[in-house]
Amino acid sequence: MSDASTLGLPAPAVSVVVPVRNEAGNVAPLVDEIAAALAGRAFEIVYVNDGSADATQTELLALMRTRPYLRQLKHRVSCGQSAAVRSGVAAARAPLVVTLDGDGQNDPKFLPALIDAVGQGGARVGLAAGQRVGRKASGFKRLQSRVANGVRATILRDGTRDTGCGLKAFRREVFLALPYFDGLHRFLPALFRRDGYAIAYVDVIDRPRRHGVSNYGLWDRLWVGILDLAGVRWLIRRRKHVPKVSEV
Repeated sequence: MSDASTLGLPAPAVSVVVPVRNEAGNVAPLVDEIAAALAGRAFEIVYVNDGSADATQTELLALMRTRPYLRQLKHRVSCGQSAAVRSGVAAARAPLVVTLDGDGQNDPKFLPALIDAVGQGGARVGLAAGQRVGRKASGFKRLQSRVANGVRATILRDGTRDTGCGLKAFRREVFLALPYFDGLHRFLPALFRRDGYAIAYVDVIDRPRRHGVSNYGLWDRLWVGILDLAGVRWLIRRRKHVPKVSEV
């Protein structure tokens, strides 16, 4: 895998992490949209191929020949969305990471607003979270999200209307210090608050999926999420104080 220095590229200020599984038809247009949205910034795009069985790897390899900012990581077998996000963040070269889903429903034009929300918030803001309006999904999926977000907000009191949106920006070192578990990506606002950080919110507009079908579905999100809620609530209750450390 090529290193930014060997390619003569500046160190990226922003790493874009995109978890994908079987999204071959969505790769090329999304990569180009991300690059257009971040034109003028030093960035890299890290695709995490989560055990795809289609032509996702081939599509990415073809694009990498002409797009030196594009990287691909691969899970030999699918490990889930949270694992893919964490693999990408761990490999990211920039101190600021933004994420979005690989199906094209998250519009990259909102990436600059998320990046700026973290930067303008200063050290106190650890995460900027996209909040979907006009969501392009089936009635059942919208109902599912409303129920899940309502239950989560009641139990965790994280002040977040929509944690299911893949559009997020956060400080890499803060994310990597969070306790890891499968499903982590759904609880980032609550966990960042647990560690003493403020959350910024950016309204974003959802788009219809271009190609393919959802790879992380109802059973991946709903029933496992109920168990995760209990675990996250326990983690929050066990965090008595956030240390303010200074060396004497």
